[in-house]
Amino acid sequence: MDQDAVRALNTLQTNASFLEQVKRERGQPQMQLEAMKAFLERTGLMVEDLDQLNIIHVTGTKGKGSTCAFAERILRNYGLKTGFYSSPHLVQVRERIRINGQSLSKELFTKYFWQVYNRLEETKHNQHGGGMPAYFRFLTILAFHVFLQEKVDLAVIEVGIGGAYDCTNIIRKPVVCGISSLGIDHTSILGDTIEKIAWQKGGIFKPGVPAFTVQQPASPLAVLMDRAREIGCSLHLCPDLDDFELEGVKFELGPEGDHQRLNAALALQLCRTWLQQRQYQDFFVAQDAVHVPELSTSGRPPLTSTFRPSLAMLEGLRNTEWPGRTHVLSHGPLTYYIDGAHTKSSMQACIKWFRERALKEEKTVDGPVARVLLFNTTGERDSAALLKLLQPCQFDCAVFCPNLVEISPSDNADQQNYNVTLENILTRCIENQKIWNKLMDERPGHDVWTSSSLNFEETDSLGNKLLLMPGAERKIDSSSLVFPCISSALQWITQGRDPGLLESRGKILQLQTVGSNHAIFLQEAVTIQVLVTGSLHLVGGVLKLVDQSLSL
Repeated sequence: MDQDAVRALNTLQTNASFLEQVKRERGQPQMQLEAMKAFLERTGLMVEDLDQLNIIHVTGTKGKGSTCAFAERILRNYGLKTGFYSSPHLVQVRERIRINGQSLSKELFTKYFWQVYNRLEETKHNQHGGGMPAYFRFLTILAFHVFLQEKVDLAVIEVGIGGAYDCTNIIRKPVVCGISSLGIDHTSILGDTIEKIAWQKGGIFKPGVPAFTVQQPASPLAVLMDRAREIGCSLHLCPDLDDFELEGVKFELGPEGDHQRLNAALALQLCRTWLQQRQYQDFFVAQDAVHVPELSTSGRPPLTSTFRPSLAMLEGLRNTEWPGRTHVLSHGPLTYYIDGAHTKSSMQACIKWFRERALKEEKTVDGPVARVLLFNTTGERDSAALLKLLQPCQFDCAVFCPNLVEISPSDNADQQNYNVTLENILTRCIENQKIWNKLMDERPGHDVWTSSSLNFEETDSLGNKLLLMPGAERKIDSSSLVFPCISSALQWITQGRDPGLLESRGKILQLQTVGSNHAIFLQEAVTIQVLVTGSLHLVGGVLKLVDQSLSL
């Protein structure tokens, strides 16, 4: 049974202690990589075996998963058998390991899990010792076994945390490497400046292996250039997607949001290079390159040439699916806007996307529209900074809950997390609520979405404008609530009006007395817009309840 395998996997959930170990060993990265190699060898593989996987290795702070998803879908369109390893999972752990875009089947997951797990169990007390690998290390080893035994033509590998010290970095000879947008995250592990983080990310570069990145701020870009020179590889900047759209017609992308255009441009370059490096000329139709002069500014990598994307590439961009990121679900009067943004830069991109979509929807609605925030954060995330960015969205109500689907232990082992206590995570939710209430008390007297604020703008690190103006003034008296789990939070938010949400009538009646004034508003609103953000784990719990197809 696959749930037995997942329960056994959960016994390796030492992520919190593992991260502490990573911090201690930060000055000795080779120790971590050597430990990973030893675990791999105990399962019957050598690092040299991974050379067969024709890997695309991708890291970054924002957009690395989306870039991988674009690249996998494009190359699958060429008739290639693809493997895709990503993290975290949203609903089921099998999502992390994909073959041809599909989560590993229950049968194959069970087969390969026990094969790898038993080999490690049998060798943990031998002369080499070493115990059992932590959760993410185990899954990485499992992915390598799956991709080799299933004989994929290529594997797209998303880095877990950082790059230099990440356990995926035992890869010796990827075909091409990519770095998406950089920002501040995991500072206790990667460093507290964007330059230190860039150094970590550049650790995935390999001698002689071409590498690409997107437009970055000058200082981290200089660090990436130094890393490329130090390691001995070429580094090129990707042109904007605008430069590929030669006829002036914008390419259609599966994932929504302007920020996805950066990820799509990087994916196009990674795929083009992969096809060239692997000499797939018969497949490669996008050969009529368009010359773009290299950047004249000193201290920046050269800008690579654009090219005319093939039909397979354009279809790949259009058909890419990446749940939980700029993801919209409509259920009757409920519209869920779902994005796992958890850094300042990714939250800025999320807000820009949400405002565009929410305002567009609001213009089509004849009657009151309720806007609700469902939020949580984990780890070392700066909740105050994220909530401050969200405040101008003018929510009628902010709801906070932990990343627990239900209060009682779940029958679904995929959602279990042994690294946190209920008391700790509820305390975090209450702290988030206090931060929100304080922000609401301190807000200016005028509505920041009205014509009186036309000059108010925010920009991201590259100077892109983030604040959009609505079509009409919203008079808000926002309140906040804390619930003990995602299920009870959604039951209150939806007030029994989501036909796709599995719930009992008894629970709904109980919850109607909570926040009664706002409950009445939610019951009477023509449309309820729910932004779910702050944590990919929160997003996964919500999707488990509102999108049953992801639990199959």
